[in-house]
Amino acid sequence: MSPFVTVECFSPPHNHIIALPWTPYLAWLPVYVYWDMISGMTSLDETKESQATALCRSCGLCCTGHLFVWAKLRPAELDDIEALGMQVFRSDPNQRGFSLPCPVWQGQCTIHSSPHYPRVCRAYKCKLLKELLNEDTSLSEALPVIAQAKGMIQELEAFLPSSATMGFRERLVARLESPGETGQDETDLEFRRTAETLLLFYEKVFGVDDLVDKPAEE
Repeated sequence: MSPFVTVECFSPPHNHIIALPWTPYLAWLPVYVYWDMISGMTSLDETKESQATALCRSCGLCCTGHLFVWAKLRPAELDDIEALGMQVFRSDPNQRGFSLPCPVWQGQCTIHSSPHYPRVCRAYKCKLLKELLNEDTSLSEALPVIAQAKGMIQELEAFLPSSATMGFRERLVARLESPGETGQDETDLEFRRTAETLLLFYEKVFGVDDLVDKPAEE
């Protein structure tokens, strides 16, 4: 059996002959279908992708080092990514990638449409993005959630020392792992309460449940 089925689609005043990949669904599909049926399915997919891109570009928490400390690269990507100015590490075959925050993030990804856009960046989907693609949430509902996360991050920044070499996640871990003052003063208690709230938010909203978690290649 041919893996494709030829279907004539009506879209007055012109008709279209198209080849569709064979699926059991096509076993009962009439030979003549309206072009709007096909274009409607395509438009739905394009809408989902457009909304997914809008969500990622408005978020950027992966890129800015707020969710992860590094991103994995394939061996063939190392040289091209390093040439873009990213801090690439390659000595360990199991940990080849680049450090976050990403220097090409300038309020949005500046290489999103580039052929050098890393595969892991394209493949990784946080829990919120999956819910958007599965239509369990909408873009209008997801955007305020991102804003809420950024608000908590900004609140925590007031408790963390600034650093030119350490990202948010690293500074957060360092502060969490440092022993509190004797009896834990009110400032330290407030920091730990706020940090706990953010980490629970990370797990519930983004599916990130480990402080040293990293994006997985899918």
